[in-house]
Amino acid sequence: MTKAAWIGRMVVWCTIGGMLLLALGQSLVAEAAGSVSAAVQTGSPVAEESAAAASSEPVAVPEPSAKAVRYHRGGIWIAVFQTLLGLAISLLFLFTGWSARIRDVARRISPTWFLTIAIYGVIFSLLLAVIDLPVSYYTDFVREHRFGLSNQTFGKWLQDSLLNLAIGTLFSALLLWVPYGLLKRSPRRWWLYTGLLAVPFLLLLILIQPIWIDPLFNKFGPMKNQALEARILDLAAQAGIEGGRVFEVEKSADTRTLNAYVTGFGQTKRIVLWDTTIARLSEEELLFVMGHEMGHYVLGHVWKLIGFLSLLIIATLYLVYRTAQGLISRFRERFGFDSLADIASYPLLTLLFSLFFLVIQPAFLAFNRSSEREADRFGLEITRDNRHAATAFVKLQEDNLAIPRPHWQVELWRGSHPSLGDRIDFCNEYRPWEKGQSLRYGHLFRQ
Repeated sequence: MTKAAWIGRMVVWCTIGGMLLLALGQSLVAEAAGSVSAAVQTGSPVAEESAAAASSEPVAVPEPSAKAVRYHRGGIWIAVFQTLLGLAISLLFLFTGWSARIRDVARRISPTWFLTIAIYGVIFSLLLAVIDLPVSYYTDFVREHRFGLSNQTFGKWLQDSLLNLAIGTLFSALLLWVPYGLLKRSPRRWWLYTGLLAVPFLLLLILIQPIWIDPLFNKFGPMKNQALEARILDLAAQAGIEGGRVFEVEKSADTRTLNAYVTGFGQTKRIVLWDTTIARLSEEELLFVMGHEMGHYVLGHVWKLIGFLSLLIIATLYLVYRTAQGLISRFRERFGFDSLADIASYPLLTLLFSLFFLVIQPAFLAFNRSSEREADRFGLEITRDNRHAATAFVKLQEDNLAIPRPHWQVELWRGSHPSLGDRIDFCNEYRPWEKGQSLRYGHLFRQ
């Protein structure tokens, strides 16, 4: 989920802890969609034979529309621009001494160490939001309307943006002391402890997000189609997921794109479908989508991703540790601080973390693509409906203005999922049950 994720969840938390949580939390919110298949009258041998023949026919990968190509190319340039802008902002706060001035203001308001950290985090978050506002307005509102992907009113966009800012500012005030407390107490091991502490913070986020955060942005309710809900719950039981609930989200007030995901754990476990997805897909396509999402849950992708990403985060923070002090020694007069444990060093921490993680980001994305492939495999094995799986991805491409086969460099640096062309090909080809071969995940299914 991706987008999702997440869930499309675009909360910018101006803390090291918050940044790690956001990166982790976006990982397993998978997008899904489908298309309207030809109706076949069932109930007779001829009809059943026609349906079987149709289900075995490969689904062609459609060529992207001219609008999709423009949207894709524009998205690449925006991603590059936003990356450079983020780095430039950090440099601006460092070399102008603004970060040190914010620290001084925070100290004057409260000399208490904890409150100084919290106040700095609040001021920094607000300034960052003001600087980022024009870019955010264009990318999240103007551009989405220009390409026909958004139904959101300006009032709703502004409300959500302010809510995002409030949540980000709150997390900044509450979490920023964590890495700086570790820097203060353990100057040589803070990078290790900070990376390890990202795990429990993430688990807490996964636990509370479905209950406390997501409903702040959209209305969650029971599925209106009770018969479809029963089929989804039957599929969940077959996948070994007990006690889950299905929620329908009124996302049509914001977007025309499609999404679905499984989130939470324990008592907060839930299956979530956007109303746009329900309206667009046939029930068979929705069942494959749900099978894919259930695959993430059953195969433990959340836990595997947490483990892998925590290693990458620790490695990245170690590189920050090895390089930061040298830069401080060289530019202490310009920066206005002489220790990484000084809260004024926050832009330096984010700058170095962003640079180093950018280098190792392809490893993270490759790991996530592998998880998505296995979830596709799980969805195919539990539904055995290759055609509707493939048409689901066709509809995802059409409705989300996606490119079926992006350049390999784009996939390397931005692809959290396999390309849609590859996924459609996989749906066409993967049929072990027709060849008398065993299913990779058959032992996990319940009758």
